[in-house]
Amino acid sequence: MWRLRTRSVDLGQRTLVMGVLNVTPDSFSDGSRFFEPQAATAQALKLLDDGADLLDIGGESTRPGKYVEVAAEEEQRRVLPVIEAILKERPGTLTSIDTYKASTAQLAIEAGAEIVNDISAFAWDEAMAATCARLACGVVLMHTRGRSADWRNLPALGKEEVTPLVHRELATSLGAAMAAGVDRNRIVLDPGYGFGKSFEENYPLLAHQDELRALGQPLLAGISRKSFLGRTLAGLHGGVDAPLAARGNATLAATTAAILAGAHIVRVHDVRPAVEAARIADAILDAL
Repeated sequence: MWRLRTRSVDLGQRTLVMGVLNVTPDSFSDGSRFFEPQAATAQALKLLDDGADLLDIGGESTRPGKYVEVAAEEEQRRVLPVIEAILKERPGTLTSIDTYKASTAQLAIEAGAEIVNDISAFAWDEAMAATCARLACGVVLMHTRGRSADWRNLPALGKEEVTPLVHRELATSLGAAMAAGVDRNRIVLDPGYGFGKSFEENYPLLAHQDELRALGQPLLAGISRKSFLGRTLAGLHGGVDAPLAARGNATLAATTAAILAGAHIVRVHDVRPAVEAARIADAILDAL
């Protein structure tokens, strides 16, 4: 059971699908399509109608090489009206705030969000761990290497190094969160596909993701539309990378692999195909 702010969610029955909602003008996957509150709310309702179990709402893009930090006040201006509008239209919707800023997390939880999804695993804002402990909300701690601006220049990892590194650093993040007062049963871990891992480094991580189950926490996998998928498909599309619109099938393949390797939650942009893929993957797991 994953304990959230006001309720608990059973992660043992089936894979949960988390719909991505980027309320930004520069998302790598959605551009500015859902930047305005009305458009964002309409998209949220569509994701729910398509079968999303929960929504992850973010107001800042962290695209590698193109990241510009957004002030907390601006991030809050983007996301808070959307959280409030979603909960007004669909009371009881499970919403997650995708932020590494403690002040945004605080206000989003007060607005009705149940989960804080921190891509830095509490590393980029020293107040975040204590804030989440005090709020007693659900937490996702994601692994990342360095900051977005650094990713292109990080030392390469051998394929045998990737998963042990992620395992070791997630264990450190988990320990620090619990030391700050966050209950273990509120914490989900995310390997952080694409975050500080070069294109080819993501496949060993996916191939050995099941080793992260030794950490004793539920896992979330966010692989949707990632650039390493586009790079693998490049030869089929006559370019360096397959365009975003051509990554749907690859996303389904990688997401299914993640479920079979132990993911309890998958974070995706296209919800309906992911829901169907998760049903098949869950049926396979049930047959083991």
